[in-house]
Amino acid sequence: MFDRALLALPGARGAYALTCALTLVRALAVVGQAWALASFIVGVWAGSPLAAEAPWLAAFLACFVGRQAILAAQDAYLDRYACARAHELRERALKAVFAAGPRLTASRGSGAVVADVVEGVDNVETYVALIIPKMSAVVIIPLVLLLAIFPLDWVSGVIALVCFPFIILYMVMIGHTASDEAARRHAQFQVMSSHFVDSVRGIDTLKAFGLARAHSARIFAVSERFREATMKTLRIATLSSAVLDAFATLALAAVAIMLGFRLVDGALAFFPALAVLILVPEYFRPIREFAADYHATLDGRTALAALGELIAEGEGLARAAADAEGAQDAAALRDVEGEGLAEAAHPEAAAHPEVAASAPAASAPSLAFAGVGFSYPDFEGALSDVSFSFAAPCKVAVIGASGSGKSTLLSLVGGFADPTCGAVRAAGAPLPTLRTPAWQRRVAYIPQDPYVFHASVRDNVAFYRPDATDAQVREALAFVGLGGVVDALERGVDEPIGSGARELSGGQAQRIALARAFLARERDVLLLDEPTAHLDIETELELKQHMLALMEGRLALIATHRLHWVADADYVLVMEGGRVAWQGTPGAARAAGVLEKLGGAL
Repeated sequence: MFDRALLALPGARGAYALTCALTLVRALAVVGQAWALASFIVGVWAGSPLAAEAPWLAAFLACFVGRQAILAAQDAYLDRYACARAHELRERALKAVFAAGPRLTASRGSGAVVADVVEGVDNVETYVALIIPKMSAVVIIPLVLLLAIFPLDWVSGVIALVCFPFIILYMVMIGHTASDEAARRHAQFQVMSSHFVDSVRGIDTLKAFGLARAHSARIFAVSERFREATMKTLRIATLSSAVLDAFATLALAAVAIMLGFRLVDGALAFFPALAVLILVPEYFRPIREFAADYHATLDGRTALAALGELIAEGEGLARAAADAEGAQDAAALRDVEGEGLAEAAHPEAAAHPEVAASAPAASAPSLAFAGVGFSYPDFEGALSDVSFSFAAPCKVAVIGASGSGKSTLLSLVGGFADPTCGAVRAAGAPLPTLRTPAWQRRVAYIPQDPYVFHASVRDNVAFYRPDATDAQVREALAFVGLGGVVDALERGVDEPIGSGARELSGGQAQRIALARAFLARERDVLLLDEPTAHLDIETELELKQHMLALMEGRLALIATHRLHWVADADYVLVMEGGRVAWQGTPGAARAAGVLEKLGGAL
């Protein structure tokens, strides 16, 4: 059950070497403990005064206390080591997920990715904390004790030596079977996680179409498959533990019987027989303890392999995207002077001068798609032949029904995914993808349900600008109308919010996202994906004014099915079935009757 991938973890070899050294000292303490206890009992049995045998008792207590102290120190060290490695592993996995973007979650499933990063890392932490001391004990303690048993009684030594390889062989045989079952169980767990996420996301749709009751049967079926896989894995782990324990018990019984016969015949003295009888249970203890934790190590080994695959795939996708960037393209994007395509640009009056002045004017962004398409692994043609061109300052309303491709389009513009075909130009430079650091540093994204981190108000608002001062954070909060709310909190901007702390309403979460965009003044590409879809009309209208102020001087794309955004837009992009069904100015849209047709469809 020892995965060689463990040795690739930082400091793993040092931790294993230190554990082996401490285990060797523990084994010597076990020998000293058995020797001292046997000497004390034999002396008292022979009629020696208790005071004369007291040094042996003191030696026994010293060995016992030392053994437990070493074990406690070893466990504390390995717990800290496992926690540190788990933290690094989770951080590396998250970096790989974010670097790879939606392609990784699309191929593996968002539920499976979350399960690996959250529960999988926890299982690996338990695995690291358990497997290193267990394997060290299985290798070192029996060897040391065997060297102590042979001089005392060679017959007992032979019995112990012969039984041990059979136990190891059985462990290897069971290990292969259990590993396969654990892999199947992990796969079922990933399926169930992805199914759960999909069910939560689509619960409103299921209820609207009256399919909730029918879908519950599928949820039950997926859960049952996972339960059956779990029970099968537990059955193997439990039975193997019982068999290993039975092997050790039979071996101990064989030693005890042979000792008893030879004690009765007078062929063996009392002291060596007693010392061997004390040492043999300790000889088999590492195997029995390993069997007791077999299931935990099994889950951890499977989780470590899954995380390794996740990180390798994520980092591979990130490297492929980085390789696709040309050095000339990156240089051109960094040095852009704001030229390029400006067909849809319209000068505007700044309703909020402080926001308009903050937008970078020296390098205003431009963006053009020509025949761009995109496909998901399980859905061909999510976008097809999408062409447009914009230049800042410009507010673009991307209108369409649910499933028309609005969010997918914003994913491509934000550099979260790569187009499968077509040509992209950003700031006048041709690029194979917008997944470039130079472009992504210009993008601020406000999703339909902004994520509020379990952190302080300051840390949430300063998401794009971790170096922002308290005064800048308070300015951003005041701009979005949260200044008074935050000031009323007990700890102000240091108040924890998010999961497990102070919960926010949908409108407040949107205001936090707006404050992030306000603070990131250097980000001149603003993407809003259904920003007011779940808000009541009063909150929506209030937040809309803040959003419009943020868009001044920027290139802003608003994906929405709310037609009232059209009146405030400079350009309209109508999406239908993954294609651009119509595009033009709001005036042209009204003249062509596009809005009336959309009103009926939406």
